[in-house]
Amino acid sequence: MDLVAILENTARGLFGEQFIYFALAAIGLNMHYGYTGLLNFGQAVFMAAGAYGLSMAVVTLGLNFWIGLVLGIVVFPLILALIMGVPTLRLRADYLAIVTIASSEMFRIIARSPSLDRWTGSSDGLTAFANDFYDMSPFQAGERYFFGLFIGNQMWVVLVGWILLAIVVTLVWAMMRSPWGRVLRAIREDEDAARSLGKNAYWFKMQALMLGGMFGALGGMLRAIGTQSSQPQNFITDVTFFAWVALILGGVAKIGGPVLGAAILYGVLSFTDIVLRQMVESGIIPNSIMDGTQVGQVRFMLIGIGLVSLAILRPQGVLGTKEEMALDDH
Repeated sequence: MDLVAILENTARGLFGEQFIYFALAAIGLNMHYGYTGLLNFGQAVFMAAGAYGLSMAVVTLGLNFWIGLVLGIVVFPLILALIMGVPTLRLRADYLAIVTIASSEMFRIIARSPSLDRWTGSSDGLTAFANDFYDMSPFQAGERYFFGLFIGNQMWVVLVGWILLAIVVTLVWAMMRSPWGRVLRAIREDEDAARSLGKNAYWFKMQALMLGGMFGALGGMLRAIGTQSSQPQNFITDVTFFAWVALILGGVAKIGGPVLGAAILYGVLSFTDIVLRQMVESGIIPNSIMDGTQVGQVRFMLIGIGLVSLAILRPQGVLGTKEEMALDDH
């Protein structure tokens, strides 16, 4: 077995592009669920809003790349949050869950519609919209960086992603230590008590939905930039599932929880993928048990077993506490 390849692949999973995308998406979910108690099962639609906000602005509308950033990070997520939040946030939490998962599927189906090919690129999506971003890269396209783990363009995405991740984590840390953050926690624990103290719970929940959506959109946009592609199939329900797994693994309502959870998730996925493939190729695992095409499914089975074990042994996640997971049922 090639130990160097195993270490390199695992390292890419621990702090590479996929980790960054889903850490940002999980931070958004943490804002929704961890700090406010909002059940969002459609984080993929916010990620898609970021990706399509940028790509449609540049490719379809012919606007400047920087205007596309504003549309993708701010305008599109805010509009989505209003559409989903206005009719649901005054009701029970499960209504928001239903609306978010339905919105995620609706967006994907609409985006791949042939009638909207001019706007969204239909099933093929939109491509080549991040050239301005890569033009700013200080790295040579064909060179390898950071112990040979990333080539030039990848290194630029990873560097920018880590900077953005650090900014977002610091921002969330500051917000949660502020009076605004304490109100969110109060609403999560007992919304009626927060209202009795004169707090507009509906407006605070709307703000949390908007901010969490913007963080998710930032992750989706960075993912689209990294691949130079916005396609409907990049934002299927599995994407939301991965963000939830990262959040649960790391710990709900903890600043570093989503970051640690995303690192564990993609570190394990990358490690199991290359180890299983090498074991199949070297004959350690015979084809009668598993072949190369089944490795992808088996590694997700292993993640599932790990999640079940975590739910039994430490349901609050690595950094979480049971107290933070207690939500008032209203």
